[in-house]
Amino acid sequence: MEDVSLHILDIVENALRARAKHIVIRLAQRKQADRLVLEVIDDGKGMDEETKRRSLDPFFTTKQGRRIGLGLPLLAQAAEEAGGTLEVESAPGQGTRVIATFGLSHIDRRPLGDIKKTLYCLEATHPEVCFRFETIETD
Repeated sequence: MEDVSLHILDIVENALRARAKHIVIRLAQRKQADRLVLEVIDDGKGMDEETKRRSLDPFFTTKQGRRIGLGLPLLAQAAEEAGGTLEVESAPGQGTRVIATFGLSHIDRRPLGDIKKTLYCLEATHPEVCFRFETIETD
């Protein structure tokens, strides 16, 4: 994926398939620490330990009729290429939290892309879901 906004779209689509009704998207630019942190938190059905463990395997998916699931593996790759990490926290009935960190000034960090357009698209196509977008910027 070319930019962070497309990763957001993909991760939020996972949350929607998990029947999330509340989704928080948080982008934090921590300049002193040279970190960009993306968090997507949902109240969907969550994942058991086995599903969570396998969620970073590109040859694993829970989608019917599909044999691969590239969303989380591609986000993990983008984070790692930019000197960061990806964490997935989830439990059945508790929702999921995806935290991707990137080196803010890293030469391989993907651009943010059109975040406003991505959010507009999500809100327009899923009016039944409560989206909250937060930006944090620290020195």
